[in-house]
Formats: sequence, C-alpha cells, structure tokens
Amino acid sequence: MKIATWNVNSVRQRQPHVTRWLEINSPDLLLLQEIKCETRAFPAESFSSLGYESVAVGQKAYNGVAILSRLPFTVTQRHLPGLELPETGEHQARYVEVEAGGITVGNLYLPNGNSGGADGYAAKLAWMDALTAHARTLLAAETDFILAGDYNVCPTDDDMAPGIMGADDALVRPETRERFRALQWLGLTDAVRAVTPRGSVYTFWDYQAGCWPRDRGLRIDHAMLSPRVAERLLDAVPDRAVRDEVQPSDHVPMVVTLR
Repeated sequence: MKIATWNVNSVRQRQPHVTRWLEINSPDLLLLQEIKCETRAFPAESFSSLGYESVAVGQKAYNGVAILSRLPFTVTQRHLPGLELPETGEHQARYVEVEAGGITVGNLYLPNGNSGGADGYAAKLAWMDALTAHARTLLAAETDFILAGDYNVCPTDDDMAPGIMGADDALVRPETRERFRALQWLGLTDAVRAVTPRGSVYTFWDYQAGCWPRDRGLRIDHAMLSPRVAERLLDAVPDRAVRDEVQPSDHVPMVVTLR
C-alpha cells in the first residue's frame, strides 16, 4: 500500500504536475494540502479520469486539503475534532480524514504560526493539542491510522539546513517541538526517521535565496503512524525530482510504502 502526501501550493496551478505524478507513481492515496480553492472548485473530474475518487475541504484562496484514492473510502472527518468553531461558524480548511483499505488516514495542514503575532502562534499550539487529543482517541479505539501532511514543524535541527531559520521561528520553537514529541510519546512513529534515522531528508525548499540549488531545505511534511501500521512500514522517502520541474510547488511528495 502506497500513501503519499504533498503540499501543492495551489491545485489549479499545479494540476498538470499532480496528474503527471499520479500517472508515473500510481499511489493508492494522495493527500494534498494548500489546494487554495473552494470545495466546489476542486478539479475532481480530472483525477477521476485517472481512477481516483476524491474528497476536498476547501476555502477561497487559502489553505484547503483533499484526498485522492484508488481504493473505496468512507469520509470520517471534515475538520479536526476538538477545535472550537470561530464566530463565523466555519473551520479553516485544514483537515480531512477517510477510512480506506482498513486504515484511517488523516490529512492535515497545520498552521504555520509565524503570522498573527502571539495569537497566531497560540492558534498553532492549540491546533497541535487538538491533533494529539484526536490521536489519543484513535489509539484508545484501537484504530490503525496515519496522520500525514504539512505539519509546519521541523522536529530537530537535523531536519533543516544549518542556519536557515532563527530559534524564534514558529516551526522550531521549543513549544512546537514539544508538541510534536507528544505525538511520539503516545506511541506514533515518524515514518521518515524510522527509515532514515539521521541526516538531511528535506521535503521543502523556499523559492527565495537559491534554496533549491543550494539544497537549503526543511523537513516539515510528515507521516505519523500508529503502532500496527508502523509494523507494516517498508519505506518513507520524499520524491526530490519533482522540485526540478517547471513551476513546481515549494514542497515535494513524501511517499510512505506499507507491506
């Protein structure tokens, strides 16, 4: 079973890239983040022609998540449980979850936390706390699951090029890393580090300052596996070649292969 996650930074702009990647790699599920379109504008028909049915949770111009699947699936969540609704009664489009192939697959786009001052960072931490609580609920129900997507977290200094970010960046602040470790302390496995325990394994390179040609990247796209799913893990690796394409996303697909 092959499950991939990819922040595409606008699905309409990157639709040819996604189509080409699907044709070459044929994952069972592809989790997309930052689709940047309303749900009704998601190009489901173009992916359906490739054999993928989809569910999208979008909003105009920002955020947005979607799951494409070759397997039959049931939608189990369209937002992250436990987060309070804002006054508008609407959630930011940052989470969608399905059950497919006997595994619950949560696709997440975690807030960056660097905008909005103290309130923006507090919202990031609250989101991470809700994610941990949801993982705890799934574990208590003995559910096999994967929580994958753009976490906007560099878990350790090994997950970023030296000197690329200051210590006050929301992606590396101690409170951020503590909450990522909280998922591990629950018993979840960081798929990439289970396969490659040390060294640079990047999933994101900024468009600025020659980050891609200089390989000054970050590992911020993760797949966290529940215990029985972790036992099935064969590989977890980013597809770096995609970053060399014309007008690419600043992220590349990260592919998890299970036996």
